Amino acid sequence: MSVANDVEKAVAEAFREEWGQVVATLIRVTGDWDLAEECAQDAFAQALDRWRRDGVPRRPGAWLTTTARNRALDVLRREAVGAAKLREVAVLARDEPPYGPEHDSGDGSGVQDDRLRLIFTCCHPALPIEARVALTLRTLAGLTTPEIARAFLVPEATMAQRLVRAKRKIRNAGIPYRIPPAHLLPERTTGVLGVIYLLFNEGYAATAGADLVRTNLCAEAIRLARVLARLMPDEPEVLGLLALLLLHDARRHTRVDAAGDLVTLEDQDRTAWDRAAADEGAALLETALRRGRPGPYQIQAAIAACHTTAPSAEDTDWADIAALYGELARLVPSAVVRLNRAVAVGMADGTDAGLALVAELEAEGDLAGYHLLPATRADLLRRSGRTDEAAQAYRSALELVENDAERRFLERRLAECRSG
Repeated sequence: MSVANDVEKAVAEAFREEWGQVVATLIRVTGDWDLAEECAQDAFAQALDRWRRDGVPRRPGAWLTTTARNRALDVLRREAVGAAKLREVAVLARDEPPYGPEHDSGDGSGVQDDRLRLIFTCCHPALPIEARVALTLRTLAGLTTPEIARAFLVPEATMAQRLVRAKRKIRNAGIPYRIPPAHLLPERTTGVLGVIYLLFNEGYAATAGADLVRTNLCAEAIRLARVLARLMPDEPEVLGLLALLLLHDARRHTRVDAAGDLVTLEDQDRTAWDRAAADEGAALLETALRRGRPGPYQIQAAIAACHTTAPSAEDTDWADIAALYGELARLVPSAVVRLNRAVAVGMADGTDAGLALVAELEAEGDLAGYHLLPATRADLLRRSGRTDEAAQAYRSALELVENDAERRFLERRLAECRSG
């Protein structure tokens, strides 16, 4: 591989691993979201040239943070027009604390994590919940606006407007970049949990691209969930979320084969699941449920536990899973939850029962453009032996899917239907 390719690979890896940390640090220091993102982008662009000439630094994150910080300092110096702005420049020019995800918070909160601070800032109750989660995914994870729009099942232009409005409101309202006092944490918890959950989801099943699994996002979501669990050890939904992520992550390595192709849950090698992660998740779920305040994340963790504790796919308790999804749909009346329930009902009560629920969702139209709706219909039809109808549904799903691994899987299923 050429030097240029080596550097491009190193910069791409640094973006995946360091983007959120670099941006979070710059926002903490400058208080300016747009400036932080602009200077971070500039630092990664400079890395392509400088690393070809000087070699990849030993600590890419530190190099990128320093470069972005110096760029921000130059911008603020050019724009300094008064005493207040000059004070900003003076603060930015001070020695930066040692690079890393943790530093002295100085506020007595005990939270020494820039990324978690960024999540709490984004999840201010003055912002709509969708905007809180979307803004954090954009800034923390470096997810693109189209990726976030797909996660929320809204048009890209709509999501772009939400992001602009959220950043403007934070700036105009002077919302501080800090962890709120302990008594204010509960009003932000829902948004924080939503951010971590969707961050993990994007890692576990990428909306687009060559890879189905983005391991770095899964690991970061679990790390943040652990930090939050230490901060709020008596909050059952926090424990439930961490349990859910661990139970899913226990199966992550078996979700794709050596060629990068998707392996369905029923075909995965259960002996290769991470039992330590599964056991930890199950123990956390038990602790959370003992609090006597069940919530959506605890219910989802219970569903995941049904899968990880079943010795084989045939032994899966689909009736229990369908009942849990029914309770989840009551608490979270979303079309996606109802689609997952349709799968469970189809497995527990027969494919016709599942197809009836899918038909209701199709008639309502809330999941129009969501590839898993026709994919679910196709799978239920395939299981019932209606291969011609299943093939048509698979073709509909293929028109919508954007992840390469999922596309190959759907193409294989379509070929099976064609061959009878």
